[in-house]
Amino acid sequence: MTTSTSIDDLFVHNKAWAAQMERDRPGFFTGLMAQQKPRYMWIGCSDSRVPANQITGLEPGEVFVHRNVANVVVPSDLNCLSTIQYAVDHLKVEDLMVVGHYGCGGVLAALEGMRLGLVDNWTRHVRDVRDKHYNLLKDTPVQHRHDVLCELNAIEQVVNVAQSTVMRDAWARGQKVSLHSWCYSLHNGLITNLEMTVPGVGGLHEIHQRAVQLVAERQRD
Repeated sequence: MTTSTSIDDLFVHNKAWAAQMERDRPGFFTGLMAQQKPRYMWIGCSDSRVPANQITGLEPGEVFVHRNVANVVVPSDLNCLSTIQYAVDHLKVEDLMVVGHYGCGGVLAALEGMRLGLVDNWTRHVRDVRDKHYNLLKDTPVQHRHDVLCELNAIEQVVNVAQSTVMRDAWARGQKVSLHSWCYSLHNGLITNLEMTVPGVGGLHEIHQRAVQLVAERQRD
């Protein structure tokens, strides 16, 4: 369901929301101003239908969020890496989730080789994931390939986070922070745990192989 909303309406809604929050929870905004100590970081897609706080039932201030097209993490993206470093080094988050979503337009463009413009240079990274898992996708029924690539992309981006200098340095100094790969469904609002959980520097290859194997097994069930 869509509604026509003007810019002015957004200010009206904001005032109503702020007033309602202060009535229901006096001191809410004062508390937010006092400190930011989120336990979680969420790296997700820019898709407007995938809001991190609402999906997880977390309050403002409880999850630190970075979003881009198709939830991609690459070594050349200093924006994303700087956000991760701030979350890990300064906010001391304990869990970092890369969250894809089924039906992702960026992933579909990569899967089908669609031309969308400048963003094609960005979805090139997802095409790399597609090519890496060519055999798995080839053996997947056509109607399920989009969902499978959404899962594989989220898994591979966790590998990229794990191999970043930020995470290697954090783990080397003994910091407790785990990485996770999830995929969200727009159809039912539920998150699938892709079983790609990386608690430290060791065992990444085995964890990755098992997560990919589980993707393939879900398609056979």
